[in-house]
Amino acid sequence: MKKIYLITIALVGFMLHAFGQGNTLDKVAAVVGNNIILASEINQQYSQYLYQGHPADSEVKCKILQNVLTQKLLKQQAEIDSIAVEDGQVDDELGKRMRSMVQRAGGQERLEQFLNKSLLQYKDEQRPEVKDELIAQKMQAKITENVSVTPLEVEKYYKSLGDSVPKFNTEVEVGEIVLDPKLTKAEKQQFKDKIEGLRKRIVAGADFSVLAKTYSEDPGSAPDGGDLGFFDRTMMAKEFTAWAFKLKAGDISPVFETDFGYHILQVIERRGEQVHARHILIVPVTTPSSLARLKLSADSIYNKLEKKEMTFATAANVYSDDKQSKFNGGMMLNAEDVRTRTTIIPVDKLDPATFLVIDTMKVGEISKPTLYTSADGKEHYRVLYLKSKVAPHKANLAQDYPKIRDAAQQDKINKTLSEWFESRREKTYIKIDPEYLTCSELKIWTKPEKEDTK
Repeated sequence: MKKIYLITIALVGFMLHAFGQGNTLDKVAAVVGNNIILASEINQQYSQYLYQGHPADSEVKCKILQNVLTQKLLKQQAEIDSIAVEDGQVDDELGKRMRSMVQRAGGQERLEQFLNKSLLQYKDEQRPEVKDELIAQKMQAKITENVSVTPLEVEKYYKSLGDSVPKFNTEVEVGEIVLDPKLTKAEKQQFKDKIEGLRKRIVAGADFSVLAKTYSEDPGSAPDGGDLGFFDRTMMAKEFTAWAFKLKAGDISPVFETDFGYHILQVIERRGEQVHARHILIVPVTTPSSLARLKLSADSIYNKLEKKEMTFATAANVYSDDKQSKFNGGMMLNAEDVRTRTTIIPVDKLDPATFLVIDTMKVGEISKPTLYTSADGKEHYRVLYLKSKVAPHKANLAQDYPKIRDAAQQDKINKTLSEWFESRREKTYIKIDPEYLTCSELKIWTKPEKEDTK
């Protein structure tokens, strides 16, 4: 085993030297055991960092390389421990990332222009990297799976904070019942007639792109003539996906409805399990009559709550149109802490409309229905419930034990991982290209090699 290890080191050393001498092949940024990290991997991640709007910063490359080194070390141990991930998990993760990138780029074509390659090609290139990341995450979870903290350790951790004990702003737990206006068939008809008219013009020979730019109410695609680029079966509303994958290239769909409004779409091209299409969207506008009906419904729900005919949680489950909170007892989640799905929210993280209502409420009170406009510009009626309120204070074990326990747990996990990495670094061959040796983050990875005295 010793001889094989030394041969591996010799070969890797030769590769580092060759790439360092300007070989036309990709340069090696670092080696961890038998895993090679190419400079192109670091540069690609750095390009994504810049594309997200961040300013240029050479130190970021150091942090990227540190993360990749960590990942490769975990991957190497995972191979020893026979830890793997299913291809389906990799596909799911890739799908999530691609959808997020397409959304941030403003469409698939814009993203492909930036990448200078097709999304399918980029996805295939990213597959090995994503798989390695998932394996590393699974290995890290195994290392820390038995880490837990006792009440005594939580207390000891709290005392160790000394003057660094955090201060918490006013925190609240707020419930909501959100009611969306519902248009009658007659109220919707004018909007349906409008898009039916556009469809007839297209069938008669009018330019789809011109009409989309002029009439479509989808701000993301209208400037591009309704062009949505390529998308797969997971990226659109189910009704939209059904028509997109049913039609042939050049076909125009009938008018159909989704939660966003009325659509017509035209398939431009089909590429495997992806479709390139464009569409026109007409959004039905809330009418005074629909809001008046909604107000009556909201008042009725409020009266039931006031008379204790049902609990707030039950009313939210039965009546609320907010899909995130209705199955959570109506309670809003702290968007800043998605990991724990906590309902405790600092008041400075509430949207202004919510804060203005609950600011004058007492704990246990339910607000009268209020009309408000959500981030998407739509009007709704909402009933709010102030479940709890904690005044600003310095963290203490009596009030904040769950938070302090979580912090103590994370601190212990970090120490466990730090010890594990230190041990593995001592036993693993690691070499980093001189270009990165000025990075302070990488100093712990570049200890002098010990001579073999055997």
